[in-house]
Amino acid sequence: MEVTGKIKVINAEQQVSASFKKRELVVTTDEQYPQHIMIEFTQDKCELLNNYNPGEPVKVSINLRGREWVNPQGETKYFNSIQGWRIEKQQAEAPAQSAAMPAAPAFQPAPSFTEEEHDDLPF
Repeated sequence: MEVTGKIKVINAEQQVSASFKKRELVVTTDEQYPQHIMIEFTQDKCELLNNYNPGEPVKVSINLRGREWVNPQGETKYFNSIQGWRIEKQQAEAPAQSAAMPAAPAFQPAPSFTEEEHDDLPF
């Protein structure tokens, strides 16, 4: 799956444990109702965000992750996360320009045949 839009926030890398690190990115989509989508990059994928800045248009390849957790009271809870694994810069969209139509060639009527000219059409 992919998410496209402009970077709103790039958070600093967080060392969650001795063996796990993550970095969060927020992308604002370009839709009628823009959404602010938080995407996690983990482990070696954190470095992918080093060359990006807020305001840049990007396309982010993501995986949706879900997990189940049973709390101490025995209730089952479900959690979702969006995990990024690739990010690409996009071209900023230029304002729409009205393209001028190329001039049509001048109309030239088909040549007319005289009775002496032979038309080889079968009908």
